[in-house]
Amino acid sequence: MAAVAHSQQTSAPEKSPLDKLSLVDGSVDIQDLHTSAARLSLAENATVDGSADPVKTPFINPSSQTKLPTTPLLTDEQSTKYSKLLSIVQDWTTKPSSTPNASASPITDSDRMWLSYECLLRYLRATRWEVQQAAIRLQATLTWRHEYGLESHTPEYISPENATGKQVLLGYDIARRPCLYLNPGKQNTERSNKQVEHLVFMLERTLDLLPAGQETLALLINFDKKMGGDRPPLWQGKQALNILQSHYPERLGRALVFNIPWVVWTFLKLINPFIDPATREKIKYDQDLRQFVPPSQLLKTYGGDVNFVYEHDVYWPALNELARKKRAAMTERWVEAGKKVGESEHYLRGGEKSREDGKI
Repeated sequence: MAAVAHSQQTSAPEKSPLDKLSLVDGSVDIQDLHTSAARLSLAENATVDGSADPVKTPFINPSSQTKLPTTPLLTDEQSTKYSKLLSIVQDWTTKPSSTPNASASPITDSDRMWLSYECLLRYLRATRWEVQQAAIRLQATLTWRHEYGLESHTPEYISPENATGKQVLLGYDIARRPCLYLNPGKQNTERSNKQVEHLVFMLERTLDLLPAGQETLALLINFDKKMGGDRPPLWQGKQALNILQSHYPERLGRALVFNIPWVVWTFLKLINPFIDPATREKIKYDQDLRQFVPPSQLLKTYGGDVNFVYEHDVYWPALNELARKKRAAMTERWVEAGKKVGESEHYLRGGEKSREDGKI
């Protein structure tokens, strides 16, 4: 019988680590641990397709050299304000239109899941714990997400914008923030609103890959000094900045910027007044990036050890399938937990328990 069982196992087709991923937090089903694919998905610095040198697809998990930050518990006053905001949000059945006299749209399950415990706290922190202001901003973001068409921006629609790898989501920094690399020197399309849609799409995919216990992301921006006078127009920079600050508050954990040519410095000086002080403090210029990202998950072009080759037909479907599985996992856990407004992202991303009033 043992020989038969062995024959059955060896005849099964090999799968990539992505095929064996459990839908929660990049782990694998315990029943599949005997397969080489599953072992690979648990290995240090494993990638979606198993590539190593060169790396061609995203890393599945953060490096063992990383550590989640400690999240402080809420004070009694903060808990009270959170409860007030939660009570307001739970009563919402529609989201307003930004067009005067237009009909409101119904709140969807996607909206309710987005209105998580951590989401409400992010908006409270962004408004300095002013409950009514937090509610106003939450409604504005719900309206923006609907009218901007986030869910209609499919991988196929965005794909041409990323054909040259001008944005790459790969690896995690020392605090387990997923790293989104921006490479303006690889610009391949004419200036348009679709370039901003591309950035928003990649921000959403970056958030899909957050591990349990982390809410923020890391931006790594390499301004190729050969860019010369080719810089984004001021209107585009202001539009992107407005979206980030208005609809993704408290999401930027760190921004690492280097190789800045003089023309970009000029652009940064122009846009600097529009950057809020809290965001400005998170931006680091021309520093050794190895102190912020483990070298084993940092691109060589940024000073790390990772020999990464961008092949769009390989990377793009791998990234989007990994993100899709992560979203499916969160949705499944949210439904199983009762489809509640105020559910914990920590739980939805694979954490052991739901958070309630600042406790895990």
